[in-house]
Amino acid sequence: MLIFQGGMHNENASPEFMQQQMGKWMAWIEKLSKSGQYVSGEPLTPGGKLIAGKNKTVTDGPYTEGKEVVGGFFVIKAASLDEAVKICDDYPDFENGGSIQVRQVMKMDM
Repeated sequence: MLIFQGGMHNENASPEFMQQQMGKWMAWIEKLSKSGQYVSGEPLTPGGKLIAGKNKTVTDGPYTEGKEVVGGFFVIKAASLDEAVKICDDYPDFENGGSIQVRQVMKMDM
């Protein structure tokens, strides 16, 4: 799983810039789809709720700094963690300060 953090969250970005970035994202998704590596993914809306503690305290989000906000995720197919890291080479938001957590999904038999 690729978990996208930070990156382009500039409310003052021009429509042209936003369109250009979206084009980069779509090209990356298409490349991963054609190679059979893209399984699924979605952007996440800003905000949300955080539920924590034994009292189940609910807090409104966003609840972290901009660079730590999780903006979305992809589920990908990769033969190894190293291959998954290599897939990230084309991540469009590196140039906008974004980062990616690369995590292996643990399969559970139920």
